[in-house]
Amino acid sequence: MDQFQCIGSSCEDTCCAGWSVTIDKATYKKYKKIKVPGMAKKLDKVVTRNRMNPTDNNYARMSMSDCKSCPMLSPDLLCEIQLQLGEEYLSSTCASYPRVTNIVNGNYEMSANLSCPEAARLALLNPEPMEFFEIKRNGNRKFSVFSQFDPEKYNSTQFPFYFWDIRIFSIELIQNRSYSITDRVLVLGLFYQNLQELVEQNKASDVPQLIENYRKLVKAGSLRDSLRQIPIEATAQIRLLKELIDVRIHAGGANQRYLKSFEAFLEGIHYDDSADIETIATHYQNAHDTYYQPFMQKHFYILENYLVNYIYKNTFPFYGNNISFLDNYILLGLHYSLIKMHLIGIAGYYKADLKVDHILTLIQSLAKTIEHNNRYLQFAFDYLKIREFSSIAGMAIFLKN
Repeated sequence: MDQFQCIGSSCEDTCCAGWSVTIDKATYKKYKKIKVPGMAKKLDKVVTRNRMNPTDNNYARMSMSDCKSCPMLSPDLLCEIQLQLGEEYLSSTCASYPRVTNIVNGNYEMSANLSCPEAARLALLNPEPMEFFEIKRNGNRKFSVFSQFDPEKYNSTQFPFYFWDIRIFSIELIQNRSYSITDRVLVLGLFYQNLQELVEQNKASDVPQLIENYRKLVKAGSLRDSLRQIPIEATAQIRLLKELIDVRIHAGGANQRYLKSFEAFLEGIHYDDSADIETIATHYQNAHDTYYQPFMQKHFYILENYLVNYIYKNTFPFYGNNISFLDNYILLGLHYSLIKMHLIGIAGYYKADLKVDHILTLIQSLAKTIEHNNRYLQFAFDYLKIREFSSIAGMAIFLKN
């Protein structure tokens, strides 16, 4: 995050299209005082008040054009507001993106939405383990707070008290390179299944011992035999993908970068409405074994970095209201498995020509498609729930190839 800087017109995508842009109250008031004639008139036309449940952060919104891009976007794909008025006239949404800021125990934590190509490059393409460091905050920078969480308000009989222990263990496990990335995600699932059992038994004080037990199991390699015995269910993965394909095709709203990756995925697994699932699954597994697996063995750090950023950005597993630890793990596993399943098809399409840029494009464009519009992700989550796959045993089917 200390290296990130918007690359403007050089960006292969734009953050000024494909979603809504909210305007905070302070910025809206500034827009009403602008004296520059052409700019004042245009802003008055394209910025509309939010009349239903307005808040200081969501006080108004930018009326997007017919092609779903911001009307203040110049032909050079630069912001006319910033060009003519300066950065201080950007709304909190525009000034902070792709930065995600959480407040944990009064400290500001900054990470990134990977729907930004430049942020995704910086976050994902460093082969060294992702690190965290503390700096003095720039008091002049405008930002939006995504969430606020105070573990120190709790005592040792309450699960939020152990936020740091759980988070540190989760990141430590995802960065344990003595296991394959999929096995790390599976072991994390076993841990969260046991953690959820402690919740149901109201035994928060047992969390440190559970973490210590898992550290010993991971170090000793005691779980490797269990991981090897998990069956490979390519056909079940294809059934999930087929359902998602149908939703994706009819949902609309996907950006062109994602649609190109999606088409490559379909071609890579020889997807055809007339083909039976078993045949598609055979092509899918072959793409995994022949092209995906050899490539990702060399570039495993990309998905490792994605998961660490996800855990940190979402204050995982204390994310959302009234959602269980296990459900939060299912959401993490769903993000990972959707990326991996798409990449298997893309690997089958590009074959020996598969490059890191293809991986980066898929992750960035998929993030833009699903992380800022919950319909697709919610359908996938509900699909797992309805078919009783929302357990570690069920998730294993979608994680392992």
